[in-house]
Amino acid sequence: MRFLSPVLVCAVAMGADVKPPPKGEAANAKIRIEATAHLNRDAVKQLLGSELEEGMVVVEVKVTPLGEGALAVSRDDFFLRSDKDGQRCAPYSAAQVAGSSVMRISSVYTSGGVIASENQGPVWGGMGGPMGRLGGGPGGIGNTGTMSEAKASVEQDGKGKENPVLKVLEAKIFPEVETTEPVNGYLYLLMEGKHKVRQLELHYKGPAGKLGLRFLEPK
Repeated sequence: MRFLSPVLVCAVAMGADVKPPPKGEAANAKIRIEATAHLNRDAVKQLLGSELEEGMVVVEVKVTPLGEGALAVSRDDFFLRSDKDGQRCAPYSAAQVAGSSVMRISSVYTSGGVIASENQGPVWGGMGGPMGRLGGGPGGIGNTGTMSEAKASVEQDGKGKENPVLKVLEAKIFPEVETTEPVNGYLYLLMEGKHKVRQLELHYKGPAGKLGLRFLEPK
């Protein structure tokens, strides 16, 4: 009688606990969108081969044009929104995530028609190294309410050092093209705080209209 080695038994047991990532899709007469969400650092590391800072989300998107003629697709057609706090985030470029620049995050709030802002300090692009904030503090007017959007601006750090993983991110990023064929790639997003899969919705707003896509946990 043959016995499995302890290492093999452990690997089989671990594999049994691995669940496929949550997926979702939406469509209209002009476009079909299929998306897969990678929400935690371990999932992102397995996908990209390197770890991102906590809060970074990678959404794998496939877009299929259904109408006549070519369809222009862009990363700016998408944003991710959370039901938890109304937070929303547009995709970042590869350089914002892993370049030699500084990504400054500021959150915009609305409350009773009054707009307030919070400067959370610069975030240094993070693959292959930490992506932590420096300084920065809250500021604004009125009482803060539901977060409406997290905005980012990029500043050069003056050091001129390129993160070695930048090429990986650029190779996998969702393309910006005009096409009649299916295209796919990754969206890199940052969501502050903890969010459950069921709270997140990927929105499309582009030449093919508007769509909202929910992610479903695999059974």
